[in-house]
Amino acid sequence: MEEHQHLMPATVSRRLSTVAGFYRFAVIDGYLLCSPAEHVRRPKLDYKSTTLGLDRMELGAFLAQAAASSPVDHALGCLLGLLGLRVSEACNVDVEHLGLERGHRTLTVTGKGGKTALVPLPPRVARAVDLAAAERLTGPVLLSRSGRRLDRHGAARIVRRVARRAGITKRISPHSLRHSFITAALDAGVPLRDVQIAARHTDPRTTTRYDRARHNLDRHASYIVTAFVAGAA
Repeated sequence: MEEHQHLMPATVSRRLSTVAGFYRFAVIDGYLLCSPAEHVRRPKLDYKSTTLGLDRMELGAFLAQAAASSPVDHALGCLLGLLGLRVSEACNVDVEHLGLERGHRTLTVTGKGGKTALVPLPPRVARAVDLAAAERLTGPVLLSRSGRRLDRHGAARIVRRVARRAGITKRISPHSLRHSFITAALDAGVPLRDVQIAARHTDPRTTTRYDRARHNLDRHASYIVTAFVAGAA
């Protein structure tokens, strides 16, 4: 049924997992003899990300152009590309969510499933957010030209406009910047587990999808094994 509703295979798979988990506990607790979801066919998932991301130079050019455009454009670019927020999370940032903890400027983010996370703000991101918030003490950090909270459609338009001005020919979206944050972290040598935590991926396979899409051979295990064996010799 859900396949006919044009849902993504990953969405269908997650919902089936929830149903299967429910029936599994019903069997364990003795309410059912067997799970009716045990043999339900699940969609085959491709764990390779197809989202177009920006490389290091492109991301730098995008942020430079965003900074030259407007405080809101720059703050949006930083929240997406340097913090890896989802577009809905970036649009929902309020001034009240900003804080200070153990010497770090912080941002409290509410993500999928209502889960909250405390994210540190690097100085560049903190300055961009402060400029976008101006002197306001409450309310949305990112405002549209009409003075209302920026929504995901407005954010997408900003991303496309800034990308064009930065000379980026790829057709990118706000999620492309989150994608760029994850791949940049991996390219910089951040361990996969730490990237998973920063991206707030519940399933480590989601982070692995981005790693596989990089086609980066610099950290291939063959180099490490060769050096390791050579050291023993």
